[in-house]
Amino acid sequence: MDYAERERLLLAPYAMHAAESAGRVHAEPTHAYRSPYQRDRDRVVHSAAYRRLAYKTQVFTGPLLSRRGGDYHRTRLTHTQEVASIARTLARALRLNEDLVEALALVHDIGHPPFGHAGEDLLNERLAGQGGFNHNRQALRIVERIERRYPEFPGLNLTREVLEGQGRRGRKGAVAGDHETASPLLEVQVVDAADSIAYDAHDADDALELGVLELGELREVDLWREATAAVERRFTCLDDGQLRRAVIHQLLDRQVGDLLGCTRRRIAERRPASPDEARRSPPLVAGTPELAEQKRLLERFLFDRVYRHPLVLAHRLEATAALGELFDRAVADAAANADAGGLPAPFGQIAAEEGPRRAAADYVSSVTDRFALDSQQTLAGG
Repeated sequence: MDYAERERLLLAPYAMHAAESAGRVHAEPTHAYRSPYQRDRDRVVHSAAYRRLAYKTQVFTGPLLSRRGGDYHRTRLTHTQEVASIARTLARALRLNEDLVEALALVHDIGHPPFGHAGEDLLNERLAGQGGFNHNRQALRIVERIERRYPEFPGLNLTREVLEGQGRRGRKGAVAGDHETASPLLEVQVVDAADSIAYDAHDADDALELGVLELGELREVDLWREATAAVERRFTCLDDGQLRRAVIHQLLDRQVGDLLGCTRRRIAERRPASPDEARRSPPLVAGTPELAEQKRLLERFLFDRVYRHPLVLAHRLEATAALGELFDRAVADAAANADAGGLPAPFGQIAAEEGPRRAAADYVSSVTDRFALDSQQTLAGG
């Protein structure tokens, strides 16, 4: 059975079937046994940018983790894998295209620089007046231009569905073409929802592990308190570690269950007979307003107590100082040799075409936390 027949039997009519893909920018022959979206997934997994996510932090930056001895925390890679896992669960339950969902999930954070949003903010400041820096848009630069793995074309030549889905993350509003007022594909909506589900649970988990939060503090938040109560009705005499892990599981299950129930009701009401019909509807993949409000309050709590924690902010400054020094050095290297760029390929060509600051941002955003910190030490010693 080929992939088209398998999808015809398993997927809903509103799912994006690979046989209906709009193809790739650079035309390629079909593969003997992999669908276009399977190939997209594999190309992302085998890319250098994806591998480097293992050494890019999520919320808690390298200096903080090294001083706390942390190896439990999420990296960009483990976060990406967790998002992919949740997204595939949602896709299967909704009879959507799991291969497309997985490709979208694996690529969604590939544009992150070192040190998470702290690094992103630094690069955005350095590129003020030149388009700024946004990790979602940077992901497109990586898969369309920066990665060089194939002799026939630059980038990874992913399908137009994956490129459009990632492009929607990088900007608000419409996409170009015939879908200017369309919602994203349901597969794209699923990945966005899975991303939110993952970080709402896991940022709290990492903060507890690193001692930035105490378990009792989270009982102030309705969503966490309700999840704790559900766990304590099932289990007694749990130690703090067992309780924390059980609550994280409950948080994930609550969010996934709520989203599936609400999304199924919306789909049943609209009854879209094709992906295009689903796109002509308001976004269909969402949970209840009640849970959305609880999530908003949890995210507000995490912003105030975790992301703005004095210890986190202090180490954020240390991390961004390292990244800023590396950026300034890269700009100088690129400007010193405008023709060749003074940077490794393909960044030298980017410097010649788009200027040294954009090339420096592309280069600096591609390195890992460890490389940025080591480079700062080398510069200080030199």
